[in-house]
Amino acid sequence: MNLRESLPLYFVMGSPNCEKHPANVLEEALLGGVTMFQFREKGMEALEGDAKVELAHELQRLCRKHGIPFIVNDDVELALLLNADGVHIGQEDEPIEKVRRKIGNRILGVSSHDVNEARLAMESGADYLGVGPMFPTNTKNDCREVSGPKIIRSIRTNGIDIPLVGIGGIHSRNASQVLAAGADGVAIISAISRHPFLTENLAQVVHQKLLRL
Repeated sequence: MNLRESLPLYFVMGSPNCEKHPANVLEEALLGGVTMFQFREKGMEALEGDAKVELAHELQRLCRKHGIPFIVNDDVELALLLNADGVHIGQEDEPIEKVRRKIGNRILGVSSHDVNEARLAMESGADYLGVGPMFPTNTKNDCREVSGPKIIRSIRTNGIDIPLVGIGGIHSRNASQVLAAGADGVAIISAISRHPFLTENLAQVVHQKLLRL
């Protein structure tokens, strides 16, 4: 699998992000052109225990049906239980090297907010980076100060060529700024989870911009 080809439109979602059943949202988004999916079950009223596992299974089956990678946010044990395609971790989670040992050759994504974090993630075994926040967002309560697309330019000019996506407040009107800065794709939560019927329009914006780069 060419990871860069899976990153252009990376959908991140859990049940708290949806206004209807998450499986319906994901199915619609997949039909609209999502190229990768991350199960992120966090926030108020997030599912736990068996209910979380059941939803993860349901969403994973949809991803397999459409032939796109299924990534689990933070929960390494759940990822191993499901035999997920990979795991995405943040700076406050387990050390990158430890997670790499646990998951073997599965995809490992790491959230990074500056050049130093990006370089350390790359050197520690990350397969791709999630860089942000690009723009103001209400999705994450613990969101850091907005860095903007300029941090992606800085990462690239410092010789860090690992695949990466921008995340945070991205929608169809600003996605091109993130891609122009050097990202391989955009990771999106609410712009898709709240409006999955608009995913096709967003996919067209992303792919047209990447073709011009």
